[in-house]
Amino acid sequence: MTLCQLFLQPDAAYSCISELGELGIVQFRDLNPNVNSFQRKYVNEVRRCEEMERKLRFLETEIKKDELPIYDPEDNPDAPKPREMIDLEATFEKLDHELKEINTNADALLRNFNELTELKHNLTMTQGFFDDAEMAFTPAHNRNQRDSDDDQVQLLYEYSMISHNKLGFITGVVPRERMVAFERMLWRVCRGNVFLRQAEIPELIEDPVSVRFFLF
Repeated sequence: MTLCQLFLQPDAAYSCISELGELGIVQFRDLNPNVNSFQRKYVNEVRRCEEMERKLRFLETEIKKDELPIYDPEDNPDAPKPREMIDLEATFEKLDHELKEINTNADALLRNFNELTELKHNLTMTQGFFDDAEMAFTPAHNRNQRDSDDDQVQLLYEYSMISHNKLGFITGVVPRERMVAFERMLWRVCRGNVFLRQAEIPELIEDPVSVRFFLF
Protein backbone atom coordinates (compact mmCIF):
# COMPACT_ATOMS: atom_id res chain seq x y z
CA MET A 1 0.00 0.00 0.00
CA THR A 2 1.32 3.42 -0.98
CA LEU A 3 0.40 6.75 0.57
CA CYS A 4 -0.05 9.50 -2.00
CA GLN A 5 -1.69 12.91 -2.28
CA LEU A 6 -3.84 14.04 -5.21
CA PHE A 7 -4.64 17.59 -6.32
CA LEU A 8 -7.75 17.81 -8.49
CA GLN A 9 -9.66 20.60 -10.14
CA PRO A 10 -13.09 21.20 -8.53
CA ASP A 11 -14.87 20.60 -11.84
CA ALA A 12 -13.11 17.27 -12.38
CA ALA A 13 -13.16 16.08 -8.76
CA TYR A 14 -16.48 14.23 -9.06
CA SER A 15 -15.48 12.28 -12.17
CA CYS A 16 -12.03 11.42 -10.82
CA ILE A 17 -13.33 10.22 -7.46
CA SER A 18 -16.00 8.18 -9.26
CA GLU A 19 -13.39 6.44 -11.39
CA LEU A 20 -11.24 5.71 -8.35
CA GLY A 21 -14.26 4.35 -6.54
CA GLU A 22 -15.08 2.05 -9.46
CA LEU A 23 -11.58 0.58 -9.27
CA GLY A 24 -12.02 -0.18 -5.57
CA ILE A 25 -8.31 -0.01 -4.79
CA VAL A 26 -8.15 3.38 -3.06
CA GLN A 27 -8.68 4.22 0.61
CA PHE A 28 -9.12 7.88 1.54
CA ARG A 29 -7.88 9.59 4.69
CA ASP A 30 -9.42 12.64 6.29
CA LEU A 31 -6.82 15.42 6.36
CA ASN A 32 -9.16 17.84 8.15
CA PRO A 33 -10.54 15.91 11.12
CA ASN A 34 -11.19 19.09 13.11
CA VAL A 35 -13.42 20.68 10.47
CA ASN A 36 -17.13 20.58 11.18
CA SER A 37 -19.08 18.37 8.79
CA PHE A 38 -21.37 21.28 7.91
CA GLN A 39 -18.39 23.35 6.80
CA ARG A 40 -16.94 20.81 4.42
CA LYS A 41 -17.16 21.03 0.67
CA TYR A 42 -19.76 19.00 -1.20
CA VAL A 43 -21.82 18.65 1.97
CA ASN A 44 -24.98 19.48 0.02
CA GLU A 45 -24.23 16.76 -2.51
CA VAL A 46 -23.67 14.24 0.29
CA ARG A 47 -26.99 15.19 1.85
CA ARG A 48 -28.75 14.72 -1.47
CA CYS A 49 -27.20 11.28 -1.83
CA GLU A 50 -28.23 10.31 1.70
CA GLU A 51 -31.79 11.47 1.03
CA MET A 52 -31.95 9.44 -2.18
CA GLU A 53 -30.56 6.43 -0.33
CA ARG A 54 -33.28 6.79 2.29
CA LYS A 55 -35.95 6.84 -0.42
CA LEU A 56 -34.43 3.77 -2.05
CA ARG A 57 -34.51 1.91 1.27
CA PHE A 58 -38.16 2.86 1.66
CA LEU A 59 -38.96 1.59 -1.84
CA GLU A 60 -37.07 -1.63 -1.15
CA THR A 61 -39.00 -2.17 2.09
CA GLU A 62 -42.34 -1.71 0.35
CA ILE A 63 -41.33 -4.05 -2.49
CA LYS A 64 -40.26 -6.77 -0.05
CA LYS A 65 -43.47 -6.27 1.92
CA ASP A 66 -45.47 -7.22 -1.18
CA GLU A 67 -43.07 -10.14 -1.86
CA LEU A 68 -42.12 -8.85 -5.31
CA PRO A 69 -38.85 -9.94 -6.93
CA ILE A 70 -36.02 -7.40 -7.02
CA TYR A 71 -33.54 -7.44 -9.86
CA ASP A 72 -30.01 -7.92 -8.53
CA PRO A 73 -27.36 -7.08 -11.16
CA GLU A 74 -24.15 -9.05 -11.12
CA ASP A 75 -21.95 -5.95 -11.43
CA ASN A 76 -22.40 -2.69 -9.58
CA PRO A 77 -23.66 0.09 -11.87
CA ASP A 78 -21.38 2.98 -12.66
CA ALA A 79 -21.66 6.17 -10.67
CA PRO A 80 -24.15 8.54 -12.32
CA LYS A 81 -23.04 11.80 -13.84
CA PRO A 82 -23.89 15.07 -12.07
CA ARG A 83 -26.59 15.77 -14.65
CA GLU A 84 -28.08 12.32 -14.12
CA MET A 85 -28.24 12.95 -10.38
CA ILE A 86 -30.88 15.61 -10.93
CA ASP A 87 -33.06 13.22 -12.95
CA LEU A 88 -32.60 10.43 -10.40
CA GLU A 89 -33.49 12.76 -7.55
CA ALA A 90 -36.69 13.85 -9.32
CA THR A 91 -37.62 10.23 -10.11
CA PHE A 92 -37.05 9.06 -6.54
CA GLU A 93 -39.03 11.99 -5.19
CA LYS A 94 -41.95 11.16 -7.48
CA LEU A 95 -41.92 7.46 -6.58
CA ASP A 96 -41.64 8.22 -2.87
CA HIS A 97 -44.58 10.62 -3.00
CA GLU A 98 -46.76 8.26 -5.05
CA LEU A 99 -46.01 5.27 -2.83
CA LYS A 100 -46.78 7.18 0.35
CA GLU A 101 -50.05 8.36 -1.17
CA ILE A 102 -50.92 4.79 -2.15
CA ASN A 103 -50.18 3.57 1.38
CA THR A 104 -52.37 6.31 2.84
CA ASN A 105 -55.25 5.41 0.53
CA ALA A 106 -54.81 1.70 1.23
CA ASP A 107 -54.92 2.31 4.99
CA ALA A 108 -58.05 4.44 4.60
CA LEU A 109 -59.75 1.75 2.49
CA LEU A 110 -58.81 -0.97 4.96
CA ARG A 111 -60.07 1.14 7.85
CA ASN A 112 -63.39 1.76 6.07
CA PHE A 113 -63.67 -1.93 5.23
CA ASN A 114 -63.09 -2.88 8.86
CA GLU A 115 -65.73 -0.39 10.02
CA LEU A 116 -68.25 -1.77 7.53
CA THR A 117 -67.39 -5.33 8.55
CA GLU A 118 -67.94 -4.47 12.20
CA LEU A 119 -71.22 -2.76 11.32
CA LYS A 120 -72.40 -5.78 9.33
CA HIS A 121 -71.73 -8.19 12.19
CA ASN A 122 -73.21 -5.70 14.63
CA LEU A 123 -76.49 -5.53 12.72
CA THR A 124 -76.61 -9.29 12.16
CA MET A 125 -76.02 -10.19 15.80
CA THR A 126 -78.34 -7.47 17.08
CA GLN A 127 -81.10 -8.82 14.88
CA GLY A 128 -80.46 -12.24 16.37
CA PHE A 129 -80.88 -10.83 19.88
CA PHE A 130 -84.18 -9.20 18.91
CA ASP A 131 -85.40 -12.42 17.32
CA ASP A 132 -84.64 -14.29 20.54
CA ALA A 133 -86.53 -11.68 22.56
CA GLU A 134 -89.52 -11.85 20.22
CA MET A 135 -89.63 -15.63 20.51
CA ALA A 136 -89.59 -15.32 24.30
CA PHE A 137 -92.99 -13.57 24.28
CA THR A 138 -94.74 -16.06 21.99
CA PRO A 139 -96.99 -18.72 23.58
CA ALA A 140 -95.17 -21.78 24.78
CA HIS A 141 -97.31 -24.18 22.73
CA ASN A 142 -96.20 -22.44 19.51
CA ARG A 143 -92.56 -23.21 20.18
CA ASN A 144 -90.76 -26.50 20.36
CA GLN A 145 -88.44 -25.42 23.17
CA ARG A 146 -87.62 -22.36 25.27
CA ASP A 147 -84.32 -20.57 24.94
CA SER A 148 -81.88 -20.36 27.82
CA ASP A 149 -82.28 -16.56 28.01
CA ASP A 150 -86.11 -16.55 28.17
CA ASP A 151 -86.16 -15.99 31.93
CA GLN A 152 -83.90 -12.95 31.66
CA VAL A 153 -85.92 -11.50 28.80
CA GLN A 154 -89.14 -12.10 30.73
CA LEU A 155 -87.74 -10.26 33.75
CA LEU A 156 -86.83 -7.30 31.56
CA TYR A 157 -90.32 -7.25 30.08
CA GLU A 158 -91.97 -7.36 33.51
CA TYR A 159 -89.71 -4.56 34.75
CA SER A 160 -90.62 -2.36 31.80
CA MET A 161 -94.34 -3.00 32.36
CA ILE A 162 -94.17 -2.25 36.09
CA SER A 163 -92.00 0.85 35.90
CA HIS A 164 -93.71 2.12 32.73
CA ASN A 165 -90.26 2.91 31.35
CA LYS A 166 -89.16 2.10 27.87
CA LEU A 167 -85.92 0.19 27.89
CA GLY A 168 -83.29 1.45 25.46
CA PHE A 169 -80.37 -0.37 23.94
CA ILE A 170 -76.92 0.47 22.63
CA THR A 171 -74.85 -1.76 20.38
CA GLY A 172 -71.20 -1.59 19.41
CA VAL A 173 -67.93 -3.43 18.96
CA VAL A 174 -65.32 -3.77 21.72
CA PRO A 175 -61.98 -5.65 21.57
CA ARG A 176 -62.07 -8.90 23.48
CA GLU A 177 -59.24 -7.97 25.88
CA ARG A 178 -61.22 -4.89 26.99
CA MET A 179 -64.52 -6.69 27.50
CA VAL A 180 -64.06 -7.33 31.23
CA ALA A 181 -63.17 -3.70 31.93
CA PHE A 182 -66.11 -2.59 29.77
CA GLU A 183 -68.57 -4.74 31.74
CA ARG A 184 -67.19 -3.42 35.02
CA MET A 185 -67.52 0.17 33.82
CA LEU A 186 -71.13 -0.36 32.69
CA TRP A 187 -72.02 -1.95 36.01
CA ARG A 188 -70.64 1.01 37.94
CA VAL A 189 -72.07 3.72 35.69
CA CYS A 190 -75.55 2.17 35.51
CA ARG A 191 -75.45 1.11 39.18
CA GLY A 192 -76.30 -2.44 38.26
CA ASN A 193 -79.34 -1.52 36.13
CA VAL A 194 -77.96 -2.95 32.92
CA PHE A 195 -78.52 -6.10 30.88
CA LEU A 196 -75.52 -7.03 28.74
CA ARG A 197 -75.34 -9.60 25.99
CA GLN A 198 -72.29 -10.24 23.86
CA ALA A 199 -71.26 -12.32 20.87
CA GLU A 200 -67.90 -12.77 19.17
CA ILE A 201 -67.22 -11.76 15.58
CA PRO A 202 -66.11 -14.97 13.85
CA GLU A 203 -63.39 -13.35 11.68
CA LEU A 204 -60.15 -11.51 12.34
CA ILE A 205 -59.96 -7.76 11.69
CA GLU A 206 -56.63 -6.19 10.80
CA ASP A 207 -55.50 -2.89 12.26
CA PRO A 208 -53.87 -0.87 9.40
CA VAL A 209 -51.89 1.34 11.77
CA SER A 210 -50.07 -1.23 13.88
CA VAL A 211 -50.59 -4.18 11.48
CA ARG A 212 -52.20 -6.28 14.20
CA PHE A 213 -55.20 -8.58 14.09
CA PHE A 214 -58.10 -8.21 16.49
CA LEU A 215 -60.79 -10.69 17.41
CA PHE A 216 -63.94 -8.93 18.61
